[in-house]
Amino acid sequence: EVQLVESGGGLVQPGGSLRLSCAASGFTFSSLNMAWVRQVPGKGLEWVSAINYNGGSTYYADSVKGRFTISRDNAKNTLYLQMNSLKPGDTAMYYCAAGGPVYGGSWYSSTDSGYWGQGTQVTVSS
Repeated sequence: EVQLVESGGGLVQPGGSLRLSCAASGFTFSSLNMAWVRQVPGKGLEWVSAINYNGGSTYYADSVKGRFTISRDNAKNTLYLQMNSLKPGDTAMYYCAAGGPVYGGSWYSSTDSGYWGQGTQVTVSS
Protein backbone atom coordinates (compact mmCIF):
# COMPACT_ATOMS: atom_id res chain seq x y z
CA GLU A 1 0.00 0.00 0.00
CA VAL A 2 1.34 3.39 -1.02
CA GLN A 3 1.55 5.90 1.82
CA LEU A 4 2.76 9.49 2.02
CA VAL A 5 2.55 10.90 5.53
CA GLU A 6 3.27 14.58 6.09
CA SER A 7 4.27 16.06 9.43
CA GLY A 8 5.81 19.19 10.90
CA GLY A 9 3.04 21.69 10.32
CA GLY A 10 1.75 24.02 13.00
CA LEU A 11 1.19 27.60 14.07
CA VAL A 12 4.12 29.98 13.64
CA GLN A 13 4.53 33.76 13.80
CA PRO A 14 5.41 35.78 10.70
CA GLY A 15 9.13 35.58 10.08
CA GLY A 16 9.37 32.19 11.72
CA SER A 17 10.42 28.81 10.36
CA LEU A 18 9.02 25.31 10.02
CA ARG A 19 10.36 22.09 8.57
CA LEU A 20 7.90 19.76 6.93
CA SER A 21 8.58 16.06 6.40
CA CYS A 22 6.92 13.50 4.18
CA ALA A 23 7.55 9.84 4.92
CA ALA A 24 6.98 7.56 1.93
CA SER A 25 6.33 3.84 1.72
CA GLY A 26 4.88 1.28 -0.67
CA PHE A 27 6.72 2.41 -3.79
CA THR A 28 10.28 2.98 -5.00
CA PHE A 29 10.80 6.45 -3.55
CA SER A 30 14.20 6.95 -5.15
CA SER A 31 12.80 6.56 -8.67
CA LEU A 32 10.19 9.34 -8.55
CA ASN A 33 10.27 13.11 -8.60
CA MET A 34 8.71 14.58 -5.46
CA ALA A 35 6.93 17.84 -4.85
CA TRP A 36 5.20 20.01 -2.28
CA VAL A 37 1.82 21.47 -3.13
CA ARG A 38 -0.38 23.72 -0.98
CA GLN A 39 -4.03 24.63 -0.86
CA VAL A 40 -6.00 27.36 0.83
CA PRO A 41 -9.67 26.54 1.58
CA GLY A 42 -11.83 27.50 -1.36
CA LYS A 43 -8.89 27.79 -3.76
CA GLY A 44 -7.09 25.42 -6.09
CA LEU A 45 -3.91 23.49 -5.56
CA GLU A 46 -0.73 25.54 -5.84
CA TRP A 47 2.56 23.90 -6.76
CA VAL A 48 5.28 25.08 -4.36
CA SER A 49 8.46 23.16 -5.08
CA ALA A 50 9.80 19.97 -6.62
CA ILE A 51 12.93 17.87 -6.57
CA ASN A 52 14.03 15.30 -9.09
CA TYR A 53 14.38 11.60 -8.28
CA ASN A 54 18.02 11.74 -7.12
CA GLY A 55 17.93 15.16 -5.47
CA GLY A 56 20.19 16.72 -8.04
CA SER A 57 17.77 19.39 -9.23
CA THR A 58 15.30 21.56 -7.35
CA TYR A 59 12.58 23.93 -8.52
CA TYR A 60 10.51 26.58 -6.76
CA ALA A 61 7.49 28.75 -7.34
CA ASP A 62 8.40 32.43 -7.48
CA SER A 63 6.35 33.06 -4.34
CA VAL A 64 8.66 30.93 -2.19
CA LYS A 65 12.00 31.21 -3.97
CA GLY A 66 14.76 32.21 -1.58
CA ARG A 67 12.69 31.32 1.50
CA PHE A 68 11.91 27.60 1.09
CA THR A 69 14.31 24.72 0.51
CA ILE A 70 13.25 21.28 -0.69
CA SER A 71 15.40 18.22 -0.06
CA ARG A 72 15.12 14.46 0.11
CA ASP A 73 16.84 11.53 1.79
CA ASN A 74 16.42 8.49 -0.43
CA ALA A 75 17.97 6.23 2.21
CA LYS A 76 15.17 7.23 4.60
CA ASN A 77 12.41 7.52 1.97
CA THR A 78 11.69 11.01 3.23
CA LEU A 79 11.03 14.37 1.60
CA TYR A 80 11.56 17.68 3.40
CA LEU A 81 10.58 21.31 3.03
CA GLN A 82 12.47 23.88 5.10
CA MET A 83 10.36 27.03 5.27
CA ASN A 84 11.97 30.26 6.49
CA SER A 85 10.76 33.86 6.68
CA LEU A 86 7.20 32.65 6.71
CA LYS A 87 4.42 35.05 5.76
CA PRO A 88 0.67 34.99 6.46
CA GLY A 89 0.19 34.25 2.76
CA ASP A 90 1.96 30.91 3.26
CA THR A 91 -0.93 29.71 5.40
CA ALA A 92 -2.33 26.58 3.75
CA MET A 93 -2.59 22.82 3.88
CA TYR A 94 0.68 21.41 2.53
CA TYR A 95 0.71 18.14 0.60
CA CYS A 96 3.54 16.05 -0.72
CA ALA A 97 3.08 14.45 -4.11
CA ALA A 98 5.02 11.77 -5.96
CA GLY A 99 5.44 11.11 -9.65
CA GLY A 100 4.83 14.51 -11.19
CA PRO A 101 7.04 16.72 -13.34
CA VAL A 102 9.63 18.93 -11.64
CA TYR A 103 8.54 22.12 -13.41
CA GLY A 104 5.06 22.34 -11.88
CA GLY A 105 2.20 22.80 -14.30
CA SER A 106 -1.26 21.31 -14.74
CA TRP A 107 -0.30 17.87 -13.39
CA TYR A 108 -0.59 19.43 -9.95
CA SER A 109 -4.04 20.92 -10.51
CA SER A 110 -5.72 17.79 -9.17
CA THR A 111 -4.84 14.74 -7.08
CA ASP A 112 -5.91 12.29 -9.77
CA SER A 113 -2.38 11.36 -10.85
CA GLY A 114 0.55 9.98 -8.90
CA TYR A 115 0.57 9.60 -5.16
CA TRP A 116 -0.52 12.20 -2.62
CA GLY A 117 -0.45 12.52 1.14
CA GLN A 118 -3.21 13.73 3.43
CA GLY A 119 -1.54 17.03 4.19
CA THR A 120 -0.25 19.01 7.15
CA GLN A 121 -1.62 22.41 8.12
CA VAL A 122 0.68 25.43 8.25
CA THR A 123 -0.71 28.59 9.84
CA VAL A 124 1.32 31.80 9.90
CA SER A 125 -0.22 34.32 12.25
CA SER A 126 0.69 36.66 15.07
